[in-house]
Amino acid sequence: MSLNRRQFLTNSMHGFSGVALAAMLAEEARGESPKIDPAKPYAPRQSHFSPRATRVIEIFCAGALSHVDTFDFKPELIRRHGQPLPGNEKLVSFQGPNGNLTKPLWEFRPRGQCGKMVSDLVPHIGGMADEICFLHSLTNKSNTHGPAENVMNTGFAFDGFPSMGAWVNYALGSENQNLPAFVAIEDPRGMPQSGPNNWANGFLPAAFQGTPFSSTKPIRFLQRPKNISAAKDKAARTALRILEEQNQADFPGDAELAARISSYELAARMQLSVPDAANLKAESAHIRKLYGADSANKNKAAFANNCILARRLVERGVRFVQLFNGAYASGGNINWDGHSRLKEQYDVHGEILDQPVAGLLSDLKQRGLLDDTLVVFATEFGRMPMFQAGTYGRDHNPNGFTAWLAGAGVKGGTSHGATDEFGFKASEDVATPHDFHATLLHLLGLDHEQLTYYHNGIQRRLTDVHGQVIREVLA
Repeated sequence: MSLNRRQFLTNSMHGFSGVALAAMLAEEARGESPKIDPAKPYAPRQSHFSPRATRVIEIFCAGALSHVDTFDFKPELIRRHGQPLPGNEKLVSFQGPNGNLTKPLWEFRPRGQCGKMVSDLVPHIGGMADEICFLHSLTNKSNTHGPAENVMNTGFAFDGFPSMGAWVNYALGSENQNLPAFVAIEDPRGMPQSGPNNWANGFLPAAFQGTPFSSTKPIRFLQRPKNISAAKDKAARTALRILEEQNQADFPGDAELAARISSYELAARMQLSVPDAANLKAESAHIRKLYGADSANKNKAAFANNCILARRLVERGVRFVQLFNGAYASGGNINWDGHSRLKEQYDVHGEILDQPVAGLLSDLKQRGLLDDTLVVFATEFGRMPMFQAGTYGRDHNPNGFTAWLAGAGVKGGTSHGATDEFGFKASEDVATPHDFHATLLHLLGLDHEQLTYYHNGIQRRLTDVHGQVIREVLA
């Protein structure tokens, strides 16, 4: 049908209004959530709704802790020991063919008033079962350590995405303007496989990345070099401040400059605040004993000191502390990647992990900090309910594994979700890392769908376009 001039102009007018509307909506979509003052990126910010938790300590077991040897009790696995896995008799997994079902290598016993079955590998953590909500139905979409660590700590398998600590820092800011809002404490034996990806800011402003801390190493670049005198250092700072003020006057809207100045100012304040926060010698003998920091096992003592440091940081208002157990190493000698000698290696790792983590929970509780601190215990995936063919170890298993939560807003002494009768696959209330992250954000008073950042034409979020809050674990 042919158009006359009047019809053409009418239709064009409607089209132009549609273009204008689309442009307005696009501008609205670019709005950040929340609004950040570049000159004050660490200022405290309101949550979306009333939070149950105001801070987080995440304990991450690098290398993939075996759920069937720790927290996921499977009587049928014990009864069918030595038999093929039904329906998967010739299963080939990450490193190759698998053998027959292998029962847990440690005895399980009821723990706490709730009677939760926990293995003798981690008896001290088991003793805190009444404070813990076990999530037995987690899954991961990757069966490779690095990408799976990324998924658990950033929501994505690829590098370049913000860690959940960075998202929380971005959303809520800091409760202490003299310390970073987000701190990552590496294992005394080294970094996890994905290294700084676990605490990176990704595409969020650099102010929100994690700051590496350690009880065994000084913070890098915090103190002035020994060949620079105090007078020269002060003069350099004064000159830098004058230049910064001149630049701010010339470019008042430069957000990157404002953020850089803010980071310099925080670093200067940290020179005064960090020595106090990291002064573990101030801890009493009975607290050091509680954590196992007095142990003759140097790795256990060092990890215990990291746990004490984590408590001292949240006590001083640090919003998010990541605490790593296990470092990247082939063969699982210094992490939980038990492919070939699981019993021998886990006996070593279990001693390092168990008492310090239980001590941390106990100490937080007795100080009243557990009331508003969320403790998260996670790993990248689980392990198979059988040994790999020709070995004494278990292969990677992203199809079902255990994490747990304790503290603010969580139902202690409970379990949620389940794997099948052998611990092979999640079978009840299956949960993804996106669900896990949505739940953590919810406990902090954050709606995972509203917490966004505009990047490369997309409103990005920690949970991508997925995630449901696991409400059954909420108190």
